[in-house]
Order: sequence, then C-alpha cells, then structure tokens
Amino acid sequence: MEYPTFTDARRALDAGETSCEALVSSFLERIDARDDEINAFTSVDQDGALNHARYLDSQRERGNPRPLAGLVLAVKDNICIRGYPVSCGSKMLADFSSLYDATVIDRLRDAGAIFIGKTNCDEFAMGSSNETSHFGPVRNPHAPEYVPGGSSGGSAAAVAAGLCHAALGSDTGGSVRQPAAFCGTVGLKPTYGRVSRSGLVAFASSLDVIGPLTRSAEDAATILNVIAGEDERDSTSAPVDVPDYTEGLGDGVEGLRLGLPEEYFAEGLDDDIRRMVTEQVDRLDDAGATVEEVSLPHTEYGVATYYLVATAEASSNLARYDGIRYGHRADLQETKQALQERREELKEELASARAQGDEARVDTLEAQLDDEQSTLDALYTRSRTEGFGDEVKRRIMLGTYALSAGYYDKYYEKAQRVRTLIRHDFERAFEDVDALITPTTPTPPFRLGEKTDDPLEMYLNDIYTVTANLAGLPGLTVPIGEHPDTPGLPVGLQVLGPHFDEALLLRIGAAIME
Repeated sequence: MEYPTFTDARRALDAGETSCEALVSSFLERIDARDDEINAFTSVDQDGALNHARYLDSQRERGNPRPLAGLVLAVKDNICIRGYPVSCGSKMLADFSSLYDATVIDRLRDAGAIFIGKTNCDEFAMGSSNETSHFGPVRNPHAPEYVPGGSSGGSAAAVAAGLCHAALGSDTGGSVRQPAAFCGTVGLKPTYGRVSRSGLVAFASSLDVIGPLTRSAEDAATILNVIAGEDERDSTSAPVDVPDYTEGLGDGVEGLRLGLPEEYFAEGLDDDIRRMVTEQVDRLDDAGATVEEVSLPHTEYGVATYYLVATAEASSNLARYDGIRYGHRADLQETKQALQERREELKEELASARAQGDEARVDTLEAQLDDEQSTLDALYTRSRTEGFGDEVKRRIMLGTYALSAGYYDKYYEKAQRVRTLIRHDFERAFEDVDALITPTTPTPPFRLGEKTDDPLEMYLNDIYTVTANLAGLPGLTVPIGEHPDTPGLPVGLQVLGPHFDEALLLRIGAAIME
C-alpha cells in the first residue's frame, strides 16, 4: 500500500501527491482483488464513496479542508448509516436499511471521513471467531484457513488486508480487541460512556462500546478525537471533557508504573504468547517504566459473570425482533398450515387415546390442544426460529433462564455483585500502577471450524478481555509480532487503564509500536 495509514495519506494530501478520489479508488481496487476470499464486507458503497471523495476534493481546492478528509473508513454492520443496510450479520435483518445515522457517523462525516462499506460480523455481535454471520465466515487475511477473531472480524480483516485506512467496530466483551490481535491491527475499546452508543444496535447495553480499528496508534487517537464526547441522544454518554489524544503519543513510557496481573499469566496461556508479551514488558522496563506484579483476584469469575450479564441483556434487547414491526417474517400461509397440521395430529392422537381408554394420555393431549399457539404467536415463534442463528438462540435462552422467576437472584443478581468485585479489583490495582499490561488472547488464531462445536471453549477466548467491559475500563490492543507456530499469524498485547484515560493507553501503545 502506498499510504497504509491515514496519517500517511493526510501528509500526501497536504503535499498534493494524491487526492481523496484517488485514495478511494485504490481501496476499491483492493476490495475487488481480495474481498471475495476474505469476505470482510457485507456491502460496498462504490458510488457513494467516490462521490463524497470528489466533494471533499472540491472543498479542499476552495480552502475548506476537514480534519479527516481522505480517511477511508469501513463500518461494522451493526452501526447505523442512513440508507445503508444494517444487518448485524443476521437473516433477521438481512433486508433492513437504517433510517438514521449513528452519532459517531454524524461526527465522522462532518469531519470528512469517507464510508466505503459495511463490514461482516458475528450475528448480532455474538461470537469470537466471525463464524456465526448469516453472510458466511470472515477469513483471516494473513492465512485464509484461520479465523480473524470476532465479533468485529470483518472490520479487523478489512484494515489488516489494506481494504481501508481504518474501521469502526463494537466491543461488548473483547469484540474490537480480540480480532485486532488476531489480524495484527490496533484496536481500541474506549471507556464505557466515552463514545455515544446512539445508532449502535444493542447487544448488551451496559457493556457495548464503539471503538476504532487502525494500523497505528496515531490513527486511533485521531478518530477518537472526533467520535468521543457526550451526546444528548445517549443518556449513558459521560459529560467528561475530551482531550487531544494525539498530543502525548510521543512522550514514551519513562516514569510510568506498569502492572502485570498475575492471573493473566497463569495456566492456559500459550507459552509463545507469554514469551512475546514478556519481551515487550522488558523493552518498556528498559525505556524507563517501572514494572511490578499486581493481583486481580476475581478474574477467574470474569467469563462466567460476563456470559450471565451479557446474555440476560441480549435476551431483553432481542425481544423486539418479532417479524411484525420489522425484520424477517415467516410465511403466514405456511405458518397457518403448519399450525393446522399440528392440531389435526393432536386430534387424531386424542381420538386414539379415547378409543383405548387411556385417561392419562387423554388429559395430556387435551391440555396440549388447549395450550396450542394462536396464529400470531406461531408467527412470532416461526419468524424468530428462522431469523436467528444457533449462537444467538443459545444466548437468548441462557439470558431468559437467568432472568426467569426463581433464578434471577441465583444467577443475574449474583453476577452483578461479582461484577462489582471485579471493578473494585481494578480500582485497587490503579492505586499502585498507572496501567496494566496483559496478553489480549490466551492462544493464537485458530482454524475455521475448530471450535464451533464447543461453545465453552470458544467463550474462553474472551478470558482476558471481558473484565474490562464488566468494569467499564478502556483497553487497547497493539500487534507485537508473529506467532512462531502459525503461518505468519499475529499476536496482540493489551493495555488496560483507569476510566477515561485512553490518552495514556495510546501513549503506551505508540511506544510499543515504535
């Protein structure tokens, strides 16, 4: 790539070496050449991107440059852009287009960003491998037989393959950071409340955060400058001042106190990832940082807590997809026919039971006939059965169970208490250190299909990322090299910091990537 980062492209634009239209055209050519294999995009807006680029070029010629003019950006397909599809990787919304722009889209467009397309993702952002999408799996651009991570796998793969300068993703339990690590990009999960969620299709409302995936810490900081800040359309956005995140990128790490949580380096961590992260920590130590071990004792409960809280919230949020107001609707005539056939079967069984004098069976069948669904209820059931994939159904059922009468206190309420303990662990750690250094994932990327039959093993990929979402903390992943036992697949290092201190994480990330 001639201009692999937006920072490079902006310098070339300022020097008159290229134009916004030329940048878009070069990315469209790369998408044509590579995306059939990678499957990173669900839709590409060739005409819209080129037209907007021409408009930005005309504005530049008139002396009206915009701060992000020339930034070619892909957007995860659970973030709304007016008139664009917003499928969330699901059959349920396969034919749905957004009626409005997300707040982050408004802000980026005003700053001059060019949206080149929507990226593939795990269905409703539920997954760690980008294999649950209705539109097929995304492939890792470094080795197509391996997963790119999830759920923002399309965004990570598009950036890593050079199909755009940067992309937006969403992070509910690691869905920006894990694919960034697997694809070798920078991935930033801002503090909960730092970036507006308005226009992000909800998975788990107390955990979801929009964040950028880029090829450099500087690009991530530049995008965060634009998308961060309070929003009247999102009551959970925080009224906290937004600094210039690019300002301290070159300050290095001298004088910083960095913590290594012992629980993140315990059994289950790949030996080579442990070695590679340790080597980077040694480099930071040599650069003037102070490194010490810390403890986050409730880390072991992170995955269980997350998969109770997240599934409970998902069960509530996804109840709106009934096939009536919008979304996939089952065929009404087929539904009526299936319902009628079921009733006829029950009546035949009932007549047989009566003829045989089987009173217990008669009582059971009569109760079943009395409880048979109405046509409307059957349409709801059939629409949701057809519209949702297996992983989404699994999480809806888990969440509904956790919220049900008699189990709420046992599961959901207890998970919220443990969530508070996890947050307190981080608060105590940040009394002694400025930031934490951890692996992003316990293993390198795995092969497509390797873990799809074992949901528990898949969920354990999130062990180092879910706690930041539970505590609402910012997290940053940066690439630190290739795993020696894979065909050139990347490894990521994670930096976690106190609430609203993304500037510190980006400063550390920039130092690591020097």
